[in-house]
Amino acid sequence: MAAQAAAAAQAAAAQAAQAEAAESWYLALLGFAEHFRTSSPPKIRLCVHCLQAVFPFKPPQRIEARTHLQLGSVLYHHTKNSEQARSHLEKAWLISQQIPQFEDVKFEAASLLSELYCQENSVDAAKPLLRKAIQISQQTPYWHCRLLFQLALLLMERKLQEVHPLLTLCGQIVENWQGNPIQKESLRVFFLVLQVTHYLDAGQVKSVKPCLKQLQQCIQTISTLHDDEILPSNPADLFHWLPKEHMCVLVYLVTVMHSMQAGYLEKAQKYTDKALMQLEKLKMLDCSPILSSFQVILLEHIIMCRLVTGHKATALQEISQVCQLCQQSPRLFSNHAAQLHTLLGLYCVSVNCMDNAEAQFTTALRLTNHQELWAFIVTNLASVYIREGNRHQEVLYNLLERINPDHSFPVSSHCLRAAAFYVRGLFSFFQGRYNEAKRFLRETLKMSNAEDLNRLTACSLVLLGHIFYVLGNHRESNNMVVPAMQLASKIPDMSVQLWSSALLRDLNKACGNAIDAHEAAQMHQNFSQQLLQDHIEACSLPEHNLITWTDGPPPVQFQAQNGPNTSLASLL
Repeated sequence: MAAQAAAAAQAAAAQAAQAEAAESWYLALLGFAEHFRTSSPPKIRLCVHCLQAVFPFKPPQRIEARTHLQLGSVLYHHTKNSEQARSHLEKAWLISQQIPQFEDVKFEAASLLSELYCQENSVDAAKPLLRKAIQISQQTPYWHCRLLFQLALLLMERKLQEVHPLLTLCGQIVENWQGNPIQKESLRVFFLVLQVTHYLDAGQVKSVKPCLKQLQQCIQTISTLHDDEILPSNPADLFHWLPKEHMCVLVYLVTVMHSMQAGYLEKAQKYTDKALMQLEKLKMLDCSPILSSFQVILLEHIIMCRLVTGHKATALQEISQVCQLCQQSPRLFSNHAAQLHTLLGLYCVSVNCMDNAEAQFTTALRLTNHQELWAFIVTNLASVYIREGNRHQEVLYNLLERINPDHSFPVSSHCLRAAAFYVRGLFSFFQGRYNEAKRFLRETLKMSNAEDLNRLTACSLVLLGHIFYVLGNHRESNNMVVPAMQLASKIPDMSVQLWSSALLRDLNKACGNAIDAHEAAQMHQNFSQQLLQDHIEACSLPEHNLITWTDGPPPVQFQAQNGPNTSLASLL
């Protein structure tokens, strides 16, 4: 009996010594690997060698799975060897599923592996992986929620025709759900943000108003509620998709998006100021990347507003601000590079640098795979070629065919299709085909009136007025130009005001209305002076050099300008 006990004790001691020895070699290799990974610069090859040296020791399953995860993570984040990274992550996922209570390795492997699949455009492999991980993670609230969100991002496949019935069903489910008031309101905000952005994506500015109003009321309600109720028994019920303070900024952001599309530019400015002020406060306490994304999207929209209202110098400085934000985050730059070049293209058009505008829009097209942004860029690039006359006829015809609003328009956006009709009308006007131009512009008017697209309405009215003036139909021309001027003043749109005042001056002069002609001429002179002053100020800024940047990350420094290098007369 004593001999058996002694033998058992000896065996246990040998096992403990073996485990201790195993742990010591493993910890030593792990320590070396971490040292090489965190060196400056990192020595990734040596880090990988140390981790690979674990496997010849035939380690226990837990160590084997964790090492495969570490190797997969290092290779995925620090090398281009995606094949080996995938192999190690697949092994980590496979082995960890056989080990009980090994959640951190199991779900991190699933999360990283699905990311890698997506990077390799294997979304169909990522979805079932995430679904299985979600199914077995229900007792681990953190990973369950994180994996759910990861899968939700993969499901954003832009099948817009399927969205409306699904949103209707979701709305009914949200309204009927009984639970914690804060959670219910939080859920309603999430649903309404999806609904509002869906309408805005479709260019339906008028149709979105009831949903946007509900969203604004909902955020007011949620900001007055206090989370002082009894904590739920299931920890997953504590999950909020976004903090309340972030929700407020998001609601401001979608309001700015709506105001910009509808042509309520002063309202857009007001909500942008509120949102940016809130963002500055939040960023002092919170370095969440989503706040920088909100800031960039807000600036992108207000920059477009500034270019319309005749504040090009301010717009240029804000474009520079977006560049600086993107310099701090490669991911942010990757997501917004195409938008940044599009904004520079719009700025170039506003200061009459058409060659630079073409280069910026072409760069933006190269960088985007977003259909709506692609259609927006092509529409603007076509307008550049139209203004330049016969230089790019073949390219222009090709572009116009690709955004033909009469058939096979590439996106479902009401606003972009209306804009495409306007560009066709502009092209026909420059070609002297006035009846055809009128047909296209009347289509634009019909579509823009249906959804309160004020800028497109103003642009269409003034161009129709110009056509009637050229045809000698002064009465009909006046019927178009007067409402165009009124709407442009309300927006306010400096270019349409300049154009309308010039037409009103010439119309009244032709009709012998000397007093009205003098008043219109004075207005035109005032708009011209404001526009030229802003033009000189913008082109004199060092940031004006950004118009030549078409490759790589945004430049860090700018050289001072001597003054505008474009013709001020041609601008008018």
